[in-house]
Amino acid sequence: MTIVPVNRRAFIKSSAAVTAGLVLSPAIIGRAEAATLKLKCSSSLPNDPKFANGRVYYDNLVKNLKGNGLGEQVEVAFFPDNQLGQEIDVINSVKLGVIDLMVSGSSISANLVPLVGTYDLGFLFSSFPQQTKAFDAGAAKPIEDALLKGGNIRIIAWAYNFGSRSVLAKKPVKTPEDLAGLKIRTLPNPVITECLRLMGAAATPLAFGEIYTALQAGVLDGLEHDPPTILASKFFETAKFYALTQHNFSPLAIYFSDMTYNRMDPKLREGFLDAAKKAAADTRAHGLAVEKEALAALTEKGVTVAECDREAFKKRVAPQTENFIKARPESKAVIDIIRATQA
Repeated sequence: MTIVPVNRRAFIKSSAAVTAGLVLSPAIIGRAEAATLKLKCSSSLPNDPKFANGRVYYDNLVKNLKGNGLGEQVEVAFFPDNQLGQEIDVINSVKLGVIDLMVSGSSISANLVPLVGTYDLGFLFSSFPQQTKAFDAGAAKPIEDALLKGGNIRIIAWAYNFGSRSVLAKKPVKTPEDLAGLKIRTLPNPVITECLRLMGAAATPLAFGEIYTALQAGVLDGLEHDPPTILASKFFETAKFYALTQHNFSPLAIYFSDMTYNRMDPKLREGFLDAAKKAAADTRAHGLAVEKEALAALTEKGVTVAECDREAFKKRVAPQTENFIKARPESKAVIDIIRATQA
């Protein structure tokens, strides 16, 4: 297992040189793959083996690679905690083949391929098991195809973020009126930002790595995220009220550079993808189990976890989906499958 502290500037410089070398010298690829294949995996979350989905996925990947007999043939270096840059920079590096793997929510890739933003529509999914059934019924393939075509990125598998996204704030929030004027951090993603705006907040897009200091400085009044991420990132230290809006069951994507995919030996690639898919299934099971534990831990740390008028929020957000379909008619088939799927 390799978890690497890294100097970002040095990494980008060296990665660019390596990428150039691969382009200029294709013969090197065969020799490299005959030895140990070295891959880089990025996550924005802390290096927490229990509450951070990136580290949990990485540990499962290493386990399954060994189980497939590839422990000596594939070496995956893990870079947590934004070591390789903010997520918007990393997803572009995956597109270019500079970074091989990225574990993150689907939301960040909507900046490359707007259709992915379908999954960010407020109150679209009712649960993670319902999401899996919808994906199996066909709601995933159009998004995967669009991301490959428009972003040069493959989805190895879908997992779950460790809980639905709800609102953590510095004051109690029970109704849309309580959110009025509160600067709530959202992902730099227009669909999620619009969802929080419709819910009543002063939605504030901000990179993940800047959240904690913004909360400390009073630039933010809160954020929306899942319980384990709030716990692992210690956001509870500056905001103490968690309203269970559950406005988004965000799918966790295992992003894989198409450039890396194409340069892998087919036999090695087959075993690697099998291990990577098994790791996603293991991570889904872990995520479902750990959400309740994280909520209990937040309560112990002084956070007030409370129900809210979820129907009032849902009613306010309802127009978002129809407006999205009007703007992107290709999303309708995906949304129809999701709506028709029961948990």
